[in-house]
Amino acid sequence: MKLFAIGSTLAALLLAAATLQGCAGLPALDGRTASHAIAATSATRLGTALAPLNAARPGMSGLYSLANGRDAFAARAMLANAAERTLDIQYYIWRRDTTGVLLFNAVRAAAQRGVRVRLLLDDNNTPGLDPVLAALDAEPNIEVRLFNPFVLRAHRALGYLSDFSRLNRRMHNKSFTADNAATIIGGRNIGDEYFGAAGSLLFIDLDVMAVGPVVDAVSRDFDRYWNSRSAYPVGLLVPPAGRADPLEAQSAEALDYVAAVRTSPFVEQLVGRTLPFEWAETRLVSDDPGKVLGTEAPDTRVAYQLRQLLGEPAQTVDLVSPYFVPGKTWAANFAAMAARGVDVHILTNSLEATDVAAVHAGYAKWRKSLLEAGVTLYELHRGVGGERAPPGAKGGKLGSSASSLHAKTFSVDRQRVFIGSFNFDPRSADLNTEMGFVIESPAMAARMARALREQVPARAYRVHLGPDGALYWTERVGETEIRHDTEPGTGFWKRAAVGLLSLLPIDWLL
Repeated sequence: MKLFAIGSTLAALLLAAATLQGCAGLPALDGRTASHAIAATSATRLGTALAPLNAARPGMSGLYSLANGRDAFAARAMLANAAERTLDIQYYIWRRDTTGVLLFNAVRAAAQRGVRVRLLLDDNNTPGLDPVLAALDAEPNIEVRLFNPFVLRAHRALGYLSDFSRLNRRMHNKSFTADNAATIIGGRNIGDEYFGAAGSLLFIDLDVMAVGPVVDAVSRDFDRYWNSRSAYPVGLLVPPAGRADPLEAQSAEALDYVAAVRTSPFVEQLVGRTLPFEWAETRLVSDDPGKVLGTEAPDTRVAYQLRQLLGEPAQTVDLVSPYFVPGKTWAANFAAMAARGVDVHILTNSLEATDVAAVHAGYAKWRKSLLEAGVTLYELHRGVGGERAPPGAKGGKLGSSASSLHAKTFSVDRQRVFIGSFNFDPRSADLNTEMGFVIESPAMAARMARALREQVPARAYRVHLGPDGALYWTERVGETEIRHDTEPGTGFWKRAAVGLLSLLPIDWLL
């Protein structure tokens, strides 16, 4: 009887999904207006300030790494405040929390000054935001579009039941561009956990602020997504904004956070125009937005572009990926590199630090073969900065981790560096759209190599393969090395659940 009841419920859900989807398909885009980046922004304050720097280094882009969450927030807020002509903004997640509301308000304030704002959000993470987005879209100078949207706004799970193939593919890109003069790309979404404002949750992430010719490439790529078949004006999907403005409230936490940001050395350098940009040849890699509809050519994928630009590693590969699922092909590739004498170092999340246990299951099954081949594996533990998180410390919205790795970067032969949204997993390679920079900078690559070899061992477990074929982990605590014979910081049931997940053929979803 229980099986019959479950089957009946599932059948009812599928019938409801099919009925609702059939009654309410995606709206037509016939009336949508195409728009494009405004290139002539050299007369703006940003353009004028940057013109002599750009002229002194033709063909090179200026880069500044944003590893600190508060600096990353400040950079976006100050670009929004400095913009005079345009803001083009593209994100996978934008939360309605302290930093999310602050940046919504900064964007709205820019529009009220006359700045044209184009805001493109992936629709997978917008539940509860419809009134906010409608209110923003009602502003005269703001247009909001939702990428690959859900037709059913209140019951999105039903959309997955009836249209899984489309809705399972998402826009994971992240960019924030002001006046076609400066841009920020990288791993961060918009939300407290990404900007150091989520209490006990410690999030390790990486963005880069860029000026110079690569900014124009980001603007052209934004146009590609903005005018694509998957970008729907929010007004076609949600009701008009009501009278109440959902963005007015300012909490004490928001005021405290802004006060802390204002005192950072980064803000002083940015305001004083003394920010030490690193100049390098920089190329944008980005998926064709048609990837979510399955219409892209294989050689347009980011994974393909990266292989062409980075070439065949000869000496070193240093990789940082929070969701690392190499699969059979890349596990064999890394093994072949190590067999040729390439020094391969990889940092990902430990089981205790990850916010997606299924992804860890997809990674864990490849650890032995990677270690046997000579690959060095590190797994971030719950504490950062050399200190462990206190027992029982709880994380934010992403799960129970007190810290979690979210940066996506790697370097090859200490010459070239990638920074962007691309995770080293099948989802980034085959399903989601991604973007990032390939930077020809031996200095940046060398810093990454030093960090993985000198700093990471104090912040992560190193994974080893014993003579008996069993895994074990070592951890540095001061001058002491501690050995763990099971996944550190985890209980039996969590390990058992991950073990069961690793047996399922779900790598392609991860």
